[in-house]
Amino acid sequence: MAFEGLSEKLSNAFKKLRSKGKLSETDVKEAMREVRLALLEADVNYKVAKDFTARVTERAVGSDVMESLTPAQMVVKIVNEELTKLMGGEQSRLNLASKPPTVIMLCGLQGSGKTTHAGKLAMMLKGQGHRPLLAACDIYRPAAIEQLKVVGNKAGATVFEMGKENPVKIAKEAIRHARDYGNDIVILDTAGRLHIDEELMKELENIKAEVNPNEIFLVVDAMTGQDAVNVAKRFNDLLEITGVILTKLDGDTRGGAALSVRAVTGKPIKYAGTGEKLSDLEVFHPDRMASRILGMGDVLTLIEEAESKLDQKKAEELAEKMAKNKFDYNDLLDQFMQIKKMGPIKGILAKLPGVGKQLDDVDIDDRVMDRTAAIILSMTKEEREKPSLLNASRKKRIAAGSGMKVEDVNRLIKQFEQMQKMMKQFGSKGKGKRRRFPGGLPGLGGPMNPMGR
Repeated sequence: MAFEGLSEKLSNAFKKLRSKGKLSETDVKEAMREVRLALLEADVNYKVAKDFTARVTERAVGSDVMESLTPAQMVVKIVNEELTKLMGGEQSRLNLASKPPTVIMLCGLQGSGKTTHAGKLAMMLKGQGHRPLLAACDIYRPAAIEQLKVVGNKAGATVFEMGKENPVKIAKEAIRHARDYGNDIVILDTAGRLHIDEELMKELENIKAEVNPNEIFLVVDAMTGQDAVNVAKRFNDLLEITGVILTKLDGDTRGGAALSVRAVTGKPIKYAGTGEKLSDLEVFHPDRMASRILGMGDVLTLIEEAESKLDQKKAEELAEKMAKNKFDYNDLLDQFMQIKKMGPIKGILAKLPGVGKQLDDVDIDDRVMDRTAAIILSMTKEEREKPSLLNASRKKRIAAGSGMKVEDVNRLIKQFEQMQKMMKQFGSKGKGKRRRFPGGLPGLGGPMNPMGR
C-alpha cells in the first residue's frame, strides 16, 4: 500500500521522541531532520518537505509543547495537523452546475488510467443518484472508444461517441445529447498524451474554451512520484485545472505525489483510485489520509465503504440469526461474499487504528475465503443447514469435492462450532435485550485464516 515506507520512518522518529520524558529544542530538530529525510525518500518535493518541517519545528518548540506533560504526543498532533493542511486541509467537493448538465473534463498523460477512472467516477456519481454520460473524445489511441464502452457498460453509464470526429465537436454534441436525454453530468474522456506536446494541449484548450467545463480533473499516476507533480504543474499552467484524481494509491508507491501536488499547484486532490475494480474510487479526505500515514487508521472511510457496499437488510437478518444462535454455513458463506465486495482483507484491516503497522510483515492471502467457500459449497443444502449431519463419510466427500483435505474440513467444522458457542454466550447474556452482533469475519484459523496462522 502507499505510504508504507513513509509511515514506518515517521513512526521510528516519533518513537525516539516518546522515549524521552521532556523534549529539548535539539530533540525536536533532530526528529524533524529524520522526518524531512523520510519525506524526501517518499519522493516529496524538496521545497515542500523543507517548508513542512520548518512549520512543524516552529510550532513544536513553542512553550505549549515543551511544557506539556506529553510533549511527544503534542508533536505527533502538530505533524498530523500540518500533513492535513499540506494535502488541502479539508475535502474538496465536486463543483456542480446550477443548471445541468455539469461538465467534467478529464485530462492526463497516456497510461495514467484516465479512461478507467472516467468509468469509476461515473459509477460513483451514479451511486449518488446522478445520471452520468461518458463522452469519447479520444480519437487517437487505438480501441480507446471501445475501452470506454466496456468501462461504461460495467459502470451502468451511457457512452456518447462520434467515431473519429473532431473532439471539440464531440464534446459539444455530448452536452447537447445530455440535455436532450436527461443526463445531469457529462464526463469528457480526452486523449492521453505521451508527453506534453503543443498540438494536443491546444486541442484541450479548444475543448475548454468551447464547452466551459465546471471541473477540469487531471488524472495522475501516483506511481510516477515526483514526475506526477511536474506533470500536474505543467497541465495547471496551461489549462488551470480544478482538481486532481490520483490513481494507483493501492500500489507500491512512495506517496510523494499526494503530499506535493496540492502545495505545488494549489489545486486539491479530489479523488483517489485505490484498486483495479470500478468501485475502487474514494473521495479524497486530507485529514483521513494524514491519519493513515501516521498509522492512526481510517475508521470513517471503512464505515462509509461498509455502508455503501454491504447489504443492510442481510446484515440485520444475520444479527437476528446470531442472537437466536441459528447461524449456519449458508450465513457464513454469505458473509464471505459480503466482505469480498469491500476489497482485499489487508486493505480493510489497514484502516483500523494501530493495525496498519502490524501488517507490514504479515502475508494475507485473500484466496483463503475462496478455499473455505469451496468447502461450504461442496456441502449439500441440508448439511449447511444442519452441521450435525457431517459424519466421516460426508467429510471425505466434501474434501474431495472442494479439492481440500479432510483435516481442512475438520478444522472449519471445529472453528464453526467454537463460533456457535460464542454466539450462544452472547445470546444468553443479552436475554431481554435486542443485541447487535458484528457482521465481520470471525477470527478463525486454518483455511479461514487469511494470515495462515
